[in-house]
Amino acid sequence: MSDPVSRQKVVELLKEKAQLKQKVYDHTLGAFNMLKSLQQQTSDEYNQHLKDADARVHLKYRSRGDFETELKVAGDLLLFSMHSNIFEFNREHHIWSLPYVKDNVLNSYCGIIHVYNFLSDSFKFNREEDLGYLITRIFVNQDNHFFVEGKRQGEFSYKYFGEQKVTEERLSTIVQTAIQYALQFDLLVPPYDHVKIASVAQMNQKIIHSRLQTGKRLGFKFNSDDVQE
Repeated sequence: MSDPVSRQKVVELLKEKAQLKQKVYDHTLGAFNMLKSLQQQTSDEYNQHLKDADARVHLKYRSRGDFETELKVAGDLLLFSMHSNIFEFNREHHIWSLPYVKDNVLNSYCGIIHVYNFLSDSFKFNREEDLGYLITRIFVNQDNHFFVEGKRQGEFSYKYFGEQKVTEERLSTIVQTAIQYALQFDLLVPPYDHVKIASVAQMNQKIIHSRLQTGKRLGFKFNSDDVQE
């Protein structure tokens, strides 16, 4: 028979932490489902204004399952991915300086939604060596409060964690910002020395599958100055 003290400790953990994580998961999934709808709406709205434009620049939304979607924007692909687990932050993270977290450490437990930017051709031609870039990640907690780490997402930074709840309007702003960033984040020519030597295997792969590794900043660091304002 289990020790009563140990059993009570397990019961307390199940009531507090495990139940908390389920609540965080539900809020994160709710935010992700809202993002799904917003991507579809955004695609439909922009395509209405692009009726006379080349069909290749039209937006295209596609669900890839319960936890993943893609939004094709001309030559770019925004991949939205929700992690099914709940995370705690390392002790060096800025959120630990916030009264909202200091007053209740359980507020720091968050679900995560990642937004990656790939070239659409990377998937079209199955170029498995191509690179994508994390441009945004959204954190949601037990109170349905959120904050964002990412490119040009300053209005939703950790500084405002505990002040802003997930809403359709706020998530729409995040989607629009990600689209604009991807469109302005251009593919650069890699440095000559990085591509001056190639193997026969690489050339055969290139001929058959267009598989020379491609990324928007191949050979460059992915920094805050990737896009000129």
